[in-house]
Amino acid sequence: MQILKYILIIIDVIIAFTLIFITLMQHKDDPGLSGTITGAAADNFLDKNKARTKEGRLKKWTIILGITFVIITILLNMIYPL
Repeated sequence: MQILKYILIIIDVIIAFTLIFITLMQHKDDPGLSGTITGAAADNFLDKNKARTKEGRLKKWTIILGITFVIITILLNMIYPL
């Protein structure tokens, strides 16, 4: 059982560092409130195909790794409580 504990800890640390790296690679290009006030249209070609861009893939992987990190951390805490 100790081997499983160490494998899960190593996977959790690798996912954490990867999640930090991917999060730092993302750019903030959200217009925020100023886009709402000026009436920025979200009906253009780029906004419709945003998931196919590099930023879209980074966002998707951030969500996947975040969920995986939370699940493994909870699993570690349930199997090996402090």
